[in-house]
Amino acid sequence: WLIKPFTMAALGVLFFNYFFAGLIPPDDAQAYLAGVILLGAAPCTAMVFVWSNLTRGDATYTLVQVSVNDVIMVFAFAPIVAFLLGATDIVVPWDTLLLSVGLYVMLPLFVGYLTRQRLLAQGGEAAVDRFKSGVQPFSIIGLLVTVVLLFAFQGEVILDRPLVIALIAVPLLIQSYGIFFLAYGVARAWGIP
Repeated sequence: WLIKPFTMAALGVLFFNYFFAGLIPPDDAQAYLAGVILLGAAPCTAMVFVWSNLTRGDATYTLVQVSVNDVIMVFAFAPIVAFLLGATDIVVPWDTLLLSVGLYVMLPLFVGYLTRQRLLAQGGEAAVDRFKSGVQPFSIIGLLVTVVLLFAFQGEVILDRPLVIALIAVPLLIQSYGIFFLAYGVARAWGIP
């Protein structure tokens, strides 16, 4: 939250406003810049548990990480996005930003809380464990279906404009690898396993 949204915005401005200025029309460049800003400021916490489980990660650490990230997202996402979108010609109203936080963070959190409380009341921790093991396969299926649908809905754009897709991928890849190596380096320097 202190680094990624800002470095993504900086890379987006650098690539879309300067390096790729002759390759992408200005209006499209502004839309792509807004997209990478939104992507950089919105970490995907929904699938962190799936990835952690697939890599046999520490479930407790993952829970703490996602919980802290979600609390920060509730309060920081809208102001950070509004600030960073000031670098573009794209205007996203505050109510839209706040609605997105409510729908994609607060609502699932609230529904999850209610579900857990109901399961605990009906069958205790064993009911929660049964429920979790029953829905676990659906999270991986949901991830795969989401990826397939995203590509299916954008398939025509991908096929019609492969150069643009490749150009958009450049700052995203630099950001992804840069953040990974930064986090890995800091964790290693601090002796975090």
